[in-house]
Amino acid sequence: MNTPMDESEIQAMNNSFKILHERRRKLLDNDKTGKLKERVRGIREYSIDHLEELKVEAVEKLQSNGIEVVYAEDSKEALTAIYALVKDEKCIAKSKSNTASEIGLTDFLQDKDIDVVETDLGDRIVQFTEKKRSSHPIGPAAHLNLEEIAQVIREKFNREVKSDPQEILDMVRQDVLEEIAHCNVGITGANSLAAEDGSLVMVHNEGNISLVSLLDTHIVIVGIDKLVGTLEEAISVVKLETIYATGKTAPAYMNVVSSPSKTADIEQILLNGMYGASRVVVILLDNGRSEALKDSRETLLCIGCGSCIVTCPVYNVLGYQFGYDRHLGGRGVVFSRYVRDKEVCFESGLFTCTLCGQCTLDCPMEIPTNQLIEKLRSQSVKSGILHQKHEETARKIRKDGSPFSG
Repeated sequence: MNTPMDESEIQAMNNSFKILHERRRKLLDNDKTGKLKERVRGIREYSIDHLEELKVEAVEKLQSNGIEVVYAEDSKEALTAIYALVKDEKCIAKSKSNTASEIGLTDFLQDKDIDVVETDLGDRIVQFTEKKRSSHPIGPAAHLNLEEIAQVIREKFNREVKSDPQEILDMVRQDVLEEIAHCNVGITGANSLAAEDGSLVMVHNEGNISLVSLLDTHIVIVGIDKLVGTLEEAISVVKLETIYATGKTAPAYMNVVSSPSKTADIEQILLNGMYGASRVVVILLDNGRSEALKDSRETLLCIGCGSCIVTCPVYNVLGYQFGYDRHLGGRGVVFSRYVRDKEVCFESGLFTCTLCGQCTLDCPMEIPTNQLIEKLRSQSVKSGILHQKHEETARKIRKDGSPFSG
């Protein structure tokens, strides 16, 4: 989990962050963005305060739309449900999904001898690397410079590749399209879930989600924290996410999935599976979110834009060592305590944060991450976990023959 970045990776990541910061600066100062931010904050506040109601409404509406729903209390239940759906497959196609990464889906399926084809360019590049770690929720390969990416591709395909972005794109795209041709199942996440409409909203720039969602079976993994009331609200949320994540007012593609593919063009007889998926299954994941709602509700306001880590002084030095899997930075540290266990936040950086509050200033939802981290630190002292961790460290030092042993 805590494999550190090397100096070149940190530099490449910071260069990417600088470009992103400049690209979005004008949009963030725009009055329209300010109004959208206020509207989305209200949407998210209402949603997490009415999460149970929205959850019930969403399940009923999704099912009435012809979508199967599996409610998973934790990652184990989610993985078990997904494996039951794909156990007879040799490969599946997957789009970028922080929630799928959270439950360890790719490693789980590959351990079951099911090949996972990452279709996002950044994710596919990272999948080819030794560390297999992403540095930004939207730009997974932000920590790799052009020459490093070219070298990764050379080693993967055992052929000469120029350090040319277009040539790299063409080669990875060809590989992905060839692999997808053998897949019957596609797995995606969702940026937002509209309970009233039973609609899942997904945004992307590459067009890969469109390809993945058109396979015979489409599995969507979505946390209950992505619930909102209506489709209009869901669009507002993903629009703001796009502005903060990419510096653009809208993504290249916005998919709305409300049912399996269907047609009624023959005497109004409803038939499923015209061109798209004939089966859509939603894995509605809790995995500690209900507990977070009681104890650190603000962390569920997150819209997944990754803005908090772009100017975080700790993340800019440590990279993905500060955070938990694809939940990066200070907010990821807090979230790890709920989606994993009480002790993992020590590994993800509970006492690494400087509490400067820069992440809150850059967060469109103004999540008070430093206050949440202070709260967890206090709990770790009162519960004795901090003392236990210090004892473990001391034992390790003595075992390793440190000059401070004895």
